[in-house]
Amino acid sequence: MLPLLLGIAITLLDQVTKVLVDKNFDLYDSIPIVPGLFDLRYIRNTGAAWGLFAGGQFWLAMLSVAVLLALVIFRRSFFADGLTDRVAFGLIIGGIIGNFIDRVRLEYVIDFMDFHWRGHHFPAFNVADASICCGVALYMVAQILMARRRQRHESECAGVPR
Repeated sequence: MLPLLLGIAITLLDQVTKVLVDKNFDLYDSIPIVPGLFDLRYIRNTGAAWGLFAGGQFWLAMLSVAVLLALVIFRRSFFADGLTDRVAFGLIIGGIIGNFIDRVRLEYVIDFMDFHWRGHHFPAFNVADASICCGVALYMVAQILMARRRQRHESECAGVPR
């Protein structure tokens, strides 16, 4: 239930923030939030991360559906029942659905968080993108920690006579 609720919350937060940006900004408008570091900037991304595959909205939408279906169908193969994995799963599905809605509804994804430093810009992103990245990072950290625990347990058990 937690992944579903978190996925819905992320999708709603993502869509609300995008509507606010769309209604209150002109394209490429920018408002400095932390001067020299972070701006809100309205960008229409017709591609995937970093603008890759620009113009391929149909294929990117189909990829979103395929990944979402694979995650749901095989979730027990990928995710454990622990809190960390359930949160990671919810973050990932919420992010995928948020960007999928844009791709189908608008034929582009609204990005608006723009980090920069001394003239170097990190590609603009949105709540869905951040959610997917955080979910994947959380999942990876959980997998690494679980593997270390398993190794430690196996090495402790190897020293015990049977």
